[in-house]
Amino acid sequence: MYCRARFASRLASTTAEASFSPSVCSRVSSPIASPSSASSVSFWNQRYRSLSFLSSLRSLRCSAPRLHWRSPESLRILARTSVPVVERFHRRIATTASEHPFKGVMTSLPKPGGGEFGKFYSLPALNDPRIDRLPYSIRILLESAIRNCDNFQVTKDDVEKIIDWENTSPKQVEIPFKPARVLLQDFTGVPAVVDLASMRDAMKNLGNDPKKINPLVPVDLVIDHSVQVDVARSENAVQENMELEFKRNKERFAFLKWGSSAFHNMLVVPPGSGIVHQVNLEYLGRVVFNSDGMLYPDSVVGTDSHTTMIDGLGVAGWGVGGIEAEAAMLGQPMSMVLPGVVGFKLSGKLRDGVTATDLVLTVTQMLRKHGVVGKFVEFYGEGMGELSLADRATIANMSPEYGATMGFFPVDHVTLQYLKLTGRSDETVSMIEAYLRANKMFVDYNEPQQERAYSSYLQLDLAEVEPCISGPKRPHDRVPLKEMKADWHACLDNNVGFKGFAVPKEEQNKVSKFTFHGLPAELRHGSVVIAAITSCTNTSNPSVMLGAGLVAKKAYELGLEVKPWIKTSLAPGSGVVTKYLLQSGLQKYLNQQGFNIVGYGCTTCIGNSGELDESVASAISENDIIAAAVLSGNRNFEGRVHPLTRANYLASPPLVVAYALAGTVDIDFEKEPIGTGKSGKSIYFKDIWPSNDEIAQVVQSSVLPDMFKSTYEAITKGNPMWNQLSVPASMLYSWDPNSTYIHEPPYFKNMTVEPPGPHGVKDAYCLLNFGDSITTDHISPAGSIQKDSPAAKFLLERGVDKKDFNSYGSRRGNDEVMARGTFANIRIVNKLLKGEVGPKTILVPTGEKLYVYDAAMRYKAAGQDTIVLAGAEYGSGSSRDWAAKGPMLLGVKAVIAKSFERIHRSNLVGMGIIPLCFKPGEDADSLGLTGHERYSIDLPNKISEIRPGQDVTVTTDTGKSFTCTVRFDTEVELAYFDHGGILPFVIRNLNRE
Repeated sequence: MYCRARFASRLASTTAEASFSPSVCSRVSSPIASPSSASSVSFWNQRYRSLSFLSSLRSLRCSAPRLHWRSPESLRILARTSVPVVERFHRRIATTASEHPFKGVMTSLPKPGGGEFGKFYSLPALNDPRIDRLPYSIRILLESAIRNCDNFQVTKDDVEKIIDWENTSPKQVEIPFKPARVLLQDFTGVPAVVDLASMRDAMKNLGNDPKKINPLVPVDLVIDHSVQVDVARSENAVQENMELEFKRNKERFAFLKWGSSAFHNMLVVPPGSGIVHQVNLEYLGRVVFNSDGMLYPDSVVGTDSHTTMIDGLGVAGWGVGGIEAEAAMLGQPMSMVLPGVVGFKLSGKLRDGVTATDLVLTVTQMLRKHGVVGKFVEFYGEGMGELSLADRATIANMSPEYGATMGFFPVDHVTLQYLKLTGRSDETVSMIEAYLRANKMFVDYNEPQQERAYSSYLQLDLAEVEPCISGPKRPHDRVPLKEMKADWHACLDNNVGFKGFAVPKEEQNKVSKFTFHGLPAELRHGSVVIAAITSCTNTSNPSVMLGAGLVAKKAYELGLEVKPWIKTSLAPGSGVVTKYLLQSGLQKYLNQQGFNIVGYGCTTCIGNSGELDESVASAISENDIIAAAVLSGNRNFEGRVHPLTRANYLASPPLVVAYALAGTVDIDFEKEPIGTGKSGKSIYFKDIWPSNDEIAQVVQSSVLPDMFKSTYEAITKGNPMWNQLSVPASMLYSWDPNSTYIHEPPYFKNMTVEPPGPHGVKDAYCLLNFGDSITTDHISPAGSIQKDSPAAKFLLERGVDKKDFNSYGSRRGNDEVMARGTFANIRIVNKLLKGEVGPKTILVPTGEKLYVYDAAMRYKAAGQDTIVLAGAEYGSGSSRDWAAKGPMLLGVKAVIAKSFERIHRSNLVGMGIIPLCFKPGEDADSLGLTGHERYSIDLPNKISEIRPGQDVTVTTDTGKSFTCTVRFDTEVELAYFDHGGILPFVIRNLNRE
């Protein structure tokens, strides 16, 4: 029982104030007093322990068909099949409304022609002038708190904290948040479903009902991360890549298909449908829910960090770890620090030739410099009217790259137009507008704007944005296009780092000549070998996609062609993109330049770029060429795109085509020709670049509402390969001990009813010693499985041929593979290796150089704990849950860093790993730590003696001692730590029902 000594008095008073029956939640109508500092932890424990309220909801929701957004006719059919459930729910709403602490502000929303859309909790009815000054993003948190307020999981005190945001947010106060739904993709979704299946086994082993492990909120899982670019430059690429995708992933896909039937309230969108975030934007996003007459704003948390793309639609959404998402599915409120909000004012209009990608790279750089980690960014100003919804989504998508929790665009007329374009019915759009206006969540730029309060302010004149790209190793290292050639040569000269390759002057002009399919070819430093139009960042945006088609068309007509040894690919975000590229007639020109469609999913941007031609790979490796990739993605960290492309640049789709035509990043587009046309005349960048008017005309004539309707009417029907998968109809999963894809994880083995309590660290060895900006790509298994790695050895020992290794991402459901791939990035820099780059470390007691996994197993076998030392921004990048699960399985007990990325720190806590921060101005180097010491962390062994953010002492066997801040940021995170992680916490609480 969490913080038992601290709970007694509060537990008694809370029990006296509220009683709960197994079937109905009886709520008190009078407010519960705000918990005092002495009893706040007990209050949280009571809020999280007693889950009878969840049980009553579970009995209702699990018996109801999934109320998913469909055509009006299908909704009518659904209503006919669920009348008893709907009637029961209406009775429950009536009961709840009579007892709800905020029952006085529940209001009816009338329809223009008579009747009502439904009822809602009205913010204006609170009659509190502070609400008018709240950012729109905070109003969504407020509405959720009011609607879910039961003076138990969410209290009136929580509501007051949000209303008083101007005063409370600087104090880093904690609030609960219950999102309306959860979003998964298959890489992160598989381990989430694996964990849910394993949790059912744990519940059974504890003698309880496994069916209690079941999503309580809608869960959408889109299979989009498994496709690889094995086949490119072919009209049959989509079919051939999908066949290979199913061959490699049949077992994983069958597991997910089992999950879609075994768990209630879970929708699985089959492979080949599109990228999760674009499907979310075009189809899954509700903007406003109407659940059986209860209206409330859509909100979502997702296991992909780029869930933030939905913020462009005015839906509050952000990425969380898979562990957090699972808890949210199971009805746990998310504990979060009430964020500050940066107001970002936009004015003016983009100049001709400037794309949304140029804008987002500029915004990313500005916000990185400003510092927005853990904050919301809310965009406003007259410039908003100049940005299409797709432009907004492009900016929102890259929130993780600029470090914000989300980049939010409140709903306005542009949003409503997009909803109509993408097939939402007129009645639905009318309901959305009416609700948001009535609840002061709609922005009408035709009306006078009331001033809102923000934590800090930024502004940008859109006219100042210029064409640019970003790289060669980080998304926020923006380079103006006109400076690219000079920047490239500086990178060749600079020392090895984020902007340096340290190539000696005498080697900078070397040429690697080779033969490509019988043709003479050559590579130099900066030669482009991968050019990919990929990722949700841009493929949601018709202007840049059609712009790329226009560049391809102009170049083809002038006689320019992409060199055949460059691996070109086009991976649309949804089937709608294919339809408007065909409608415009531009797809054929993209095909002629090698940009054939290769599949629908996240390809090159997540490392699924496939193999380079053997002749190209040899030319790079044998001559140590700094080869380049140019992609329209959002991530370009080292080792992510492809092991052989050491320079990776993010660019707009039209620029991807332009660089592919040039064949190198070592070019000044203003002064140097891209190539020679069919007339023998030099062709320059300006000759192939379309104007904004040209692009707008094509968008207007080619992007049509019927394309969205026809695409999404069939989205859940699947394809023949998916439909042929046969899965058992069982509640518990039958684990195959010989499977190398799906394996029962060890997290809940020998789990006891009582929590294990907190733990310190005694005489731990340093497993790894890192500098700054270690990303989750460095930590988590990602990309291809190297042939001599521990994971490869494991697979070979089990009869898996190298050609069938697949990627780490595809094997996320097997903890044995993933543990071996943790810290296996070939570009990782570990200070213990004294300059050597790669996935190895030093076994401190013996001085041996071993793979990280092998060293960790040696430590574990000897019963010795380990820690990790790190610099700033530890865990930045994608919100990979395996970046926390993997270290836990390796035996890592704590990470001591200068700073953490928000989601990764939370994930570490969720897996029972202690995150510690050096004091400002200190780090391992300044303290004289080499990593060869043994470390002890003096953490109290009673949870009641630990406070969020308290200082702890770390001592070493060399006599050094220093103070760190323990980064348990909330009382709830302390509860998770007490239980050994968030999932054991959930299991024990459900077991107590």
